[in-house]
Parts: sequence; C-alpha cells; structure tokens
Amino acid sequence: MVGDIIRRKIRVALAGNPNVGKTTIFNAITGARQHVGNFPGVTVEKKSGNKRFKGYDIELVDLPGTYSITAYSLDEIVARDHIIDEKIDVVVQIVDATNIERNMYLTTQLMELGRKIVMVLNKSDLAKARGDRFDRKKMEYFLEIPVVETVGNEGKGINRLLDEIIKEANKGKHHEHEVSYGNKIEKDINKLKAILEKDQTLAKKYPLRWLSVKLLEGDQSVLKKINDDPYNPDNPITVQIKRVLKKIDLEEYEITMVDKRYEAIKAVLPQVCTRHEEKMTPSDMIDRVFTNRYLGIPIFLVLMWGAFELTFTFATPFADLINIGFVWLGAFVSTYIQPDWLASLIGDGIIGSVGFVLIFVPYIFLLFLLLSFLEESGYLARASFIMDRLMFKIGLPGRSFIPLLMGFGCNVPAIMATRTITDKKDRLITILINPFISCGARLPVFILFAGVFFGRQAGAVVFTMYVIGIAVAILSAKLLRKTLISGKPAPFIMELPPYQFPSLKNSALHMWENGKLYIKKAGTIILLGAIIIWFLAYFPLDVEYGSGDSYAGIIGKAVAPLLAPLGFDWKITLALIFGFVAKEIVIGSLGVIYGVGDNEDALSDKLRAPDSGLYPLNALGLMVFTLLYTPCIATIAVIKQETGSWKWALFSVGYSLSIAWIIVFMIFQGGRLLGFG
Repeated sequence: MVGDIIRRKIRVALAGNPNVGKTTIFNAITGARQHVGNFPGVTVEKKSGNKRFKGYDIELVDLPGTYSITAYSLDEIVARDHIIDEKIDVVVQIVDATNIERNMYLTTQLMELGRKIVMVLNKSDLAKARGDRFDRKKMEYFLEIPVVETVGNEGKGINRLLDEIIKEANKGKHHEHEVSYGNKIEKDINKLKAILEKDQTLAKKYPLRWLSVKLLEGDQSVLKKINDDPYNPDNPITVQIKRVLKKIDLEEYEITMVDKRYEAIKAVLPQVCTRHEEKMTPSDMIDRVFTNRYLGIPIFLVLMWGAFELTFTFATPFADLINIGFVWLGAFVSTYIQPDWLASLIGDGIIGSVGFVLIFVPYIFLLFLLLSFLEESGYLARASFIMDRLMFKIGLPGRSFIPLLMGFGCNVPAIMATRTITDKKDRLITILINPFISCGARLPVFILFAGVFFGRQAGAVVFTMYVIGIAVAILSAKLLRKTLISGKPAPFIMELPPYQFPSLKNSALHMWENGKLYIKKAGTIILLGAIIIWFLAYFPLDVEYGSGDSYAGIIGKAVAPLLAPLGFDWKITLALIFGFVAKEIVIGSLGVIYGVGDNEDALSDKLRAPDSGLYPLNALGLMVFTLLYTPCIATIAVIKQETGSWKWALFSVGYSLSIAWIIVFMIFQGGRLLGFG
C-alpha cells in the first residue's frame, strides 16, 4: 500500500475516437519529448512520450483512434489490447466536447473494463461558443470518474489533467461500471462468466464480465485470448463457450447491446449537460461550400496547388543559402584535404550527394507545415468525405483516402496507415496503389528539373506530377478491382470535426516529426548510397571521374538500351538505378556523375547544356518516371510486411516499373511525333 502511494512512475494510455484532438493533447503534454516505435509483436506505429510533473515521471502512449473496444481493424485491436494487456495505471479518454454523445459510447466500454479513467472534454471552447454547457461535477458524480475540460491546441487545462492523472493513479482498485443489457442477455453473460471462472489465470488477467460481453458481440480476437494454447485449440472451456454461443444470434445481440449502451448515455446526458441546438453552425456554413458536390473537388485541388506554389516560392531562398554553404564546404575540402582520393570521396561523394539532398530540406519542411495546417484546421477530414464518392467509383472506400493522402509525406507510414481499413481487399488495393502517390523524397527531383527546364511554370509542373500520381493510382485501383482483387468496397462512415484555427506549435511538431525522417535518411541510407556511387564513379583509377569508362558508366551503359526509348542516356539511367534505394539519391547521383559535387547551380548548367541530351520533353519524362517507377527499398519492405507476402511486394515492383515505362514512352515518343523533341 505504501509503495502505491509513493509511486513515482505513472503509465498512461491516451484513447479516443479519431479526430477528437488526442494527438494534440499528447503534443501539449510531451512537447518534443517523444519517440516513435512499434507496439510489441506488431508493426503498428506507437508514439510515446514522457512528462515530469510534481515529482512524477508520467509516460504517455498515444493509441490509434478507435470508436469501440469491439475491435475490427488492426489499429483498433492494438489500441484495445494495449489497454487491457499492458500495465496501464490510467486511461485518459479524450472526448470531443462538440460531439459528446457519440464519444461516450467508447466511455461505456472503457468503464466495463474496470480501468482507472480520466475523461477529457477537449475542444470545450468550441462547444461553449455554440452555447453548450457542462455540469462537470454532476458528470463526475454519475460516471464516477474525473472530468477535465481542455482546449488542446492552446494548452488550456493540461496541468489540471496531469493533477487528475496523479490522483487517479494513487487511488485503490477501480470498480467496473455495468450497463444492463436486459434479462435475456444478462442470463447468457452469467453463463459465460461461470464457464470462464474455471480458468483462474484468465480470471486474474481480465474482467470476466467484459470477456463475456465481448464474446456475445462476436469478438473473435477475445475468443483467441481465451484459448491461447496453439497445441490445444479445443480445450474444455473453449468447447463450452462455443456451445453457448452456437445457440445465440450474435448479430441480434450485438445490435441490442449497442442500443442499451446508447440508452444509458441518453439517460445521463440531459442531467449533466445542456446542448444548444443551432440550425446552422459556422462549420456547417463553411461545409456548404467546401464539401459541395460540385465545388468540393475543385477547391481541394486549388488548395493543394496553392500549397505547392507556396512551397516552391518561399522555400527557394533558404535552399539557395544551404546550397551556398555546401558549395563553400566542397571547395574547402578540395583545397585542404589530402590525398586526392579522400578529397574526392568527401567532396564529390559525401558532400555532393548528401549536400544535394539537404538543399531540399526547406521545401520538404514547408510542405509538411502547410499540410499540417490543413489537417489541424479540420479540412483534411473533409477531403476524405469529398473524395468518398469518387473513391467508391474506383473501387475503394473513402477510408482509403487518408492513407493515400499520407503518401504525400512518405509512402512507408502511409502504407502502415492502411491498418484502419477493415476489409482485406480494400486494404490490399490501397497498399498497392499507394507508391504512385508522390512522396517527399521525389520532390527534390521535381524541383530541380522543373526549375531548370520550365522556369516560371515550375510550380505548376510540380503540381502536375502530383496530379499524375493520383490519376495513375485511381486507374490502377479500378484495374485491380476489375481483375486480380475483385469485389465491392466497404461503406464509409466518419464524423467531421468542427473547423478550428491550427496551432502553430502542433503544426511545427508535426512538421518536425515528418521532416526529421528525411534528414535521418540523408545521414544513413543516402550516405551509404553516396559512398557506393562515388566508388563506382572514381574507379578504375586510370579513367576520368564519372566517365563512361568508370564502373558507374559501364553499369549505366549496360542498362541504358532499356530506357533509351524514353529519351534517357546512361547517366540518367544510372541515377534512376540508384533511385531504387531511395528517390533522393537520384539527385545526389547526378551531382557525382556530372562531377559538380553539391553545387546546384553547376549541376543546373550541366543539365541545361546542349550536350547533356536533356530538354523539356525528356526532362518531363524523367520526372514522371521518377514519380511512377519502383518505390524505394523501405516501401517494398513495408509492402511485404503489411501484406505478409513477397508475392505482392514483387508484384508492386514489376507493376510500377511497367506502368512507368509505358507512360513515359507515350509522353516522349508522342511528344516527338508532335514536334516537341
């Protein structure tokens, strides 16, 4: 008992529906003290962080969003299992105060677990602004849990939340709250409890009533927890449970239990809060335009185009400054470092390749910041809704749109985000088309070649690359749904959060979390690639650096005939070969191959020179090929990981390479026929 009172470490799980501001609260508490890993035993990403507060070390885990403890998607299963299987001291449920009734459905299920809970009414400012009023004391009385009001994006209420977490963690064992499901269902719950009580290990680990409720809802993952012996799939307890369940219409029971939970919520809500009914909220008025059947998609495209134009315009001066710095560094190395091969390795190889990648950091960071603003404002949730009708027509649910949108940042976490898609066929198609969505790694290639060959139209050309990627993804989804992965997409239901002003702090954290992956890649995989490229360009010793007689030249010339119909010479071919490792390496490779190190201006001049063999038509083809051909090694690995099959990973490689070749062939040869060559 004394040990509980003086405990200094508190483990907290943040749970809640999607779009309730859970990550905003997490960021407000932990700030930059975060790290990302995987949940034990699965590949689902886990974000955790720590906060020192009043002598306690509070460890927080930001769980994937879930509407229910009856889990269907992988993300929901992970969130539920973390709460029930891990040694969590307190579960903090983040509730959207503007939609409290729907959010409290999860509350009723968490309370059945007997966990210590703190409820957070987030976005309370928006709720009060429209006239809603909460009696927090009454809410705590009826629910028997602490209730805290917060405004997550402004950091309001965070200290009180931390105080309540500490108080709740230091209390004794919390009791379960029961929802009465009616005599018939309660009778079967008691039957199952009597059977489960025979397994003492199980009884110590889980609340038996909760297990019984989940079994009656048809939760197969709970049945697996009960029978976790792979060598004895038909132990006596499991046999008895199946005998009870066989006599029950589980679908009818599940519907009845859902109704009973909402009855309990509706009995409590009028006593603890007053909701102001408005015929039209500001969010509703904005949505009349932004989600309009005819205007929604054009507005979305204009916003995306604006984001890329702003990125190109405002990031260029910062990129130029970084370029000047690396040019000076390269010149310093060439002048003062001996022997010559070491100067070449550091200057041409490492600084040349890695420096070129880092030049584009301002573009990457600014694009992530703008996308974060759109997400924080509540607009990106609307984007899913806007695209749902189109997504359904191509054979995918609207739920697939968010993973595809995440692909603009990086295809790896975007493919991992498909775990929120419950239907296996929908998920597989979304995984296979995601690499066509242009990730941040391709952006440096687009920026360089668009800037060199298209001048003032560079921003529009870069935007066009993203549109082409989306179009190819759509057509590929349609093709796959009609051929290899037939079937109809699952229906899509989601709640739209109210619009709000984005938090600069949270958007900056989001930008950093995504942008640092780009920098990390420059210091690891791209650095290794740069050294390999330098070695191939430098040797044999008796040939000119980066010439056609070097090892690099030999490899490039051997493969070049395959890409010659696309207008690419051996140098471009070699850069694309190294792009298999990571798309950023394409630019670094060109710097090494053309012997200009990290000097962007010098490389631009080389590419623009008449003897380079490049002009707007095949430069456009190069950008499209970079957009569409085989994704990087990390993406291939995660496709294998998420599909559980090398077959689909290799299919993705072959399919994307074929699509890239065919489309660029049509662009190049068609352009020549029209006189653009």
